[in-house]
Amino acid sequence: MNKGHLEVICGPMYATKTQELINRIRRANYANQTAIVFKPRIDNRYDENDIVSHDGLKEKAHPIKNPVSALNIYDEYGPFDIVAFDEAQFFDIRILDVVNEFINIGVRVIVAGLDQDFRGCGFNSMPELLARCKYFVKLTAVCVKCGQDATMTQRLIDGKPAPLEGDIIMVGGKDSYEARCSECWEEGVG
Repeated sequence: MNKGHLEVICGPMYATKTQELINRIRRANYANQTAIVFKPRIDNRYDENDIVSHDGLKEKAHPIKNPVSALNIYDEYGPFDIVAFDEAQFFDIRILDVVNEFINIGVRVIVAGLDQDFRGCGFNSMPELLARCKYFVKLTAVCVKCGQDATMTQRLIDGKPAPLEGDIIMVGGKDSYEARCSECWEEGVG
């Protein structure tokens, strides 16, 4: 019986997505399930190797340049009950095939990432991962302007909303991004 499936954790910046991913891995460890975690190599904000939540919670991870590398690492060190990808929005379209390969061999796959880019559009493969998942949770942050639930990420340049023409992928933290509700989100002027 194939028990493989996909779970997606999504939301804006500062919605505790990585923390939720780490919590799911640790709960599975209590049940003697094994997990391997992958992160995009470009995300080195808090650590070169580990995934780290904004409040400092850490979990060992393998930084990879592309999602296909996860298959090779799994083959080398596996098998595992769970394969997890943090910051999945930074991976290219090949993540869809990689996730399917893991599901087809009976692996529980957990993916965490931004569902929207700073423009409010679907972020890379995240919309398709959401369409294919068995379970998902959309987390919210707190809007820095009004305190309501935030579902969007506001990119900032010198403290002002960034123009929408900018590069989609730009790794950053509190100096570059804020969580905002849809009413407080602003279109940047170039």
